[in-house]
Amino acid sequence: MSKLNTLFQEKTNRLCSVYFTSGYPELNDTATIVKSLEKAGVDFLEVGFPYSDPMADGPTIQESSAVALKNGINLDLIFNQLESIKEEVNIPLVGMGYLNQMLRYGDEKFCQKCQSVGIETLILPDMPMIEYKTIYKDMFAKYGLTNVFLITPQTTEERILKIDEMTNAFIYVVASSSITGAKGTISEEQIAYFDRIKSYKLKSTLIAGFGISSKDTFDTVCEHVNGAIIGSAFVKYVGENGVANIEKFVKDIID
Repeated sequence: MSKLNTLFQEKTNRLCSVYFTSGYPELNDTATIVKSLEKAGVDFLEVGFPYSDPMADGPTIQESSAVALKNGINLDLIFNQLESIKEEVNIPLVGMGYLNQMLRYGDEKFCQKCQSVGIETLILPDMPMIEYKTIYKDMFAKYGLTNVFLITPQTTEERILKIDEMTNAFIYVVASSSITGAKGTISEEQIAYFDRIKSYKLKSTLIAGFGISSKDTFDTVCEHVNGAIIGSAFVKYVGENGVANIEKFVKDIID
């Protein structure tokens, strides 16, 4: 059983994940960020693979990706950085990137490297469901990888139920119809959306993302789904403060 699924068996609410952009703010900050977030009590991490055309990301993460790429980050460096600390950390790792990155790297080589460095789950927002079912499902299984699909307020019940059938990790509940970015509050409309998803009685763990930026938004979301991913707010924090006080950022949200 994967670390992530073991986690979900042991903890079913207030799950906290943090997204970080590899290679940002400095090229070699990955190890410090992973270790610091694990120490701070984060449940699992979303390792961002910087990309030149990040269609699902808002300005903060887009800018961080541009800086990381300028710093010289690439997939080989990310894999090497994670390889160097895999015996020191035990936190579940989720890789977040785009299908084109995997294709350019070589899809099977990419999967093999993910397995080697401890990434057990992938989020590829542009992965079509039909391609996953016909091409990648068996390949992912070969390397012990699970896939995460995203749902939005516009996703139909029929598609959500199909995603639930294919999910072996968690469903990423996009909290709004927009790109990523801190929003400040969770609206009544969003709460109604979360409760509608819950009414389907899905088997999968539900983790919300996009706009989770504070203790208030984290607490509110966790009243309706199993947990939340904090992305842009963390990326902005390390961009402004560096990686020395990560534990304070996390504690201010989850405690």
